[in-house]
Amino acid sequence: MATKVYFTDLKVDNKKSLLEKIPKLLEPFNLAERFRQNSLVAVKLHFGEWGNLAHLRPQWARKVVEVLKGLSVKPFLTDTNTLYKGSRSDAVSHIETAIANGFDFAVVKAPVIIADGLLGNSYELIQLDLPILKEFYIAKEIYRADGLVVLTHFKGHELSGFGGTIKNLAMGGAARKGKLQQHSTLTPKVNKRLCAGCGTCLEFCPVEAPELAVGAKKKRFRINPKKCIGCGECIAVCPKGAIKVQWNEQAVPFMKKMAEYAYAVLSNKQGRAVFLNFIMDVSPACDCHHYNDYPVVRNIGILASDDPVAIDQASVELVNAEPSLPGAKICADPGEDKFKSLYPKVDWEIQLAHAEEIGLGTRDYELVRV
Repeated sequence: MATKVYFTDLKVDNKKSLLEKIPKLLEPFNLAERFRQNSLVAVKLHFGEWGNLAHLRPQWARKVVEVLKGLSVKPFLTDTNTLYKGSRSDAVSHIETAIANGFDFAVVKAPVIIADGLLGNSYELIQLDLPILKEFYIAKEIYRADGLVVLTHFKGHELSGFGGTIKNLAMGGAARKGKLQQHSTLTPKVNKRLCAGCGTCLEFCPVEAPELAVGAKKKRFRINPKKCIGCGECIAVCPKGAIKVQWNEQAVPFMKKMAEYAYAVLSNKQGRAVFLNFIMDVSPACDCHHYNDYPVVRNIGILASDDPVAIDQASVELVNAEPSLPGAKICADPGEDKFKSLYPKVDWEIQLAHAEEIGLGTRDYELVRV
């Protein structure tokens, strides 16, 4: 049975602004029935790496917050710390970056809470019998929230072809250990040149996996793969940024793991989650970069659904129906696959097919214009 995906374009007149389209898009989902009064509702979004200007504007989040507060619920904005070392790899830097990008309480009227704690190690362990993964490390405050509204900037992505709701749930809903589980099958690696031998990694490691390297000319550490449990905390705490992720996972298993993580994030949110995809500033790559390239296609509109698979399928097809913009990274006609043009070796359909297979949602949708 086809899932309804609600869509509005970006046309307005002098009687209303684009922001006024958000309540109309959310109206069909009867949020008052999904979220009980005084419940804690997570508004999940990507605050953007510092320097990236393609991320969602904070005014969109504020309008969603206004709608939720009108239902007498308690919304908070949230995301999780990054696996890599950057401007969002710990909660302090993350919140500072969010504020610098406009997500301050004065603007959005809701607090920012980093869902996986100070260093990305605050999680709930979820066990599910899915085809690839059996254990999932879900950010604690996302898991414990009563409801979930997911705001996603729809864009290209180097490993999954595109980044939509599924990726926002999977990567953004996982604690650091869960992110590492999706991206790598190897233990983190110490850069010999950068390591100062300070021992901070050993101090924070729960299993004493960092060890002094034998025979090294200067004091430095290595990670013992037999001890490492893949928590990734050493990556976050190294003051020299010497400990790196080994990004060895290939695109196909990565996308399947991603779909399974999205399933796990929603495992306790049945009937209590709604998704919005913003097809604007469709940059070729993820908002995790500290820059953004020229948009691939024009700004198209906003979609809403309670099915993460259907909304991503609809978003892909709307983008692919457009011609690429002059000056974009690719040159493609209407109907040509923009994401396969960007990343020819990545078959983005795998994430949607696997998501449908495990019961996350359906690719069969009906587009309803609002």
